[in-house]
Amino acid sequence: MQGFPPAPEKCPTPWNWDLAPFNRYTFLNVRSFVPTVEVRANPAKSRPLPRAERDMADLAFDAADGTRKTVDQMLAETYTDGFIAFSRGRIVTEHYFNDMTPNTLHLSQSVAKSITGTLAGVLWGEGLIDTEAPVTDYVPELAQSGYQGATLGHVLDMQSGVRFVEDYADTASDMGHLDVAAGWKPAPPHYSGPTTVREQILGLRQARPHGALFDYRSIETDVLAWVLERASGMRLAELLSDRIWTKIGAERDAAFTVDRSGTALADGGFNATLRDYARFGLMVASGGRWDGQQIVPEAWIDDIARAEPEKFTGEYRDLAPNGAYRRKWWVMDVDRGDLCARGIFGQMIYVDRKADFVAVKLSTWPDYLIPAFTADALGAMRAIRDACA
Repeated sequence: MQGFPPAPEKCPTPWNWDLAPFNRYTFLNVRSFVPTVEVRANPAKSRPLPRAERDMADLAFDAADGTRKTVDQMLAETYTDGFIAFSRGRIVTEHYFNDMTPNTLHLSQSVAKSITGTLAGVLWGEGLIDTEAPVTDYVPELAQSGYQGATLGHVLDMQSGVRFVEDYADTASDMGHLDVAAGWKPAPPHYSGPTTVREQILGLRQARPHGALFDYRSIETDVLAWVLERASGMRLAELLSDRIWTKIGAERDAAFTVDRSGTALADGGFNATLRDYARFGLMVASGGRWDGQQIVPEAWIDDIARAEPEKFTGEYRDLAPNGAYRRKWWVMDVDRGDLCARGIFGQMIYVDRKADFVAVKLSTWPDYLIPAFTADALGAMRAIRDACA
């Protein structure tokens, strides 16, 4: 997007705006490409984050390719837009690249799932939802779908038996249909699939018993959001603003992308600044507290680590051999209890409550999933964590 105007071949289109190399620009400017709704902050409650900066540039860690790499190498090689790390609540390192600034909203992709899951904890604490209740108690329309008989806990942990093919590159897959339903992509010629997120949810069918195993499916978080909206009587953006965003001292309004019916994309459409993602992570690391106020019940935060690694099988174990998935968070090691919110193209919030450590990385990778980049980002974060211990 250099020049005025940029060369036509360099300009994102409605069909490719969320893909590389255009994502280097668009993930930092999502509101220019798709409709959004604001998640209001309360600047009056914002305060500067304390700092205790250290030079981490040459700190080394064991990389995925078997070599030793430095933090600076990781940041450069993994298409980093923003990176920040905290030890004991203080910033130890903060970096911006690719024209990102402290005021830039960045698309989080599936980090949005962990934010939505944590919001569920607030409503659970208020007695508005019950994780053991059927989702049809809150959204009766789901009785006509594959979610009949699934509990809210099944949806929170992605353990429903509903079939949803999470193939990012296949436009004919369920994920390809979700791109259209969410308003991220135009409908291709002769398209006959769903045109809104909730229309797609209602068309899904059950393929196996609910609760049998973990299987990553983005649409589960949109089902959760539907439940939260019905239980609270508020739209998701307003609910997140009221229960979390205005209470953690967020510096800026955030935003969700919305479909043609105004439904927020809970599974991947959230945008915020690097420091505000960090504030969210710090709140989780503090057991759900911020400035002495209990925002999310500590019991909910504690419960995330009480996961079921026996249901976390196959390729999911490659990055986290003793890991699991619970309440929309990746539990990296069930014994340590460290958590990660992760999104495609390199979005991460890493929380280690035992070490009182939080790190956030926002990226624009050239491909959806690059396991070595994820491993190197985690390796660098843990090296910083250990150096600050």
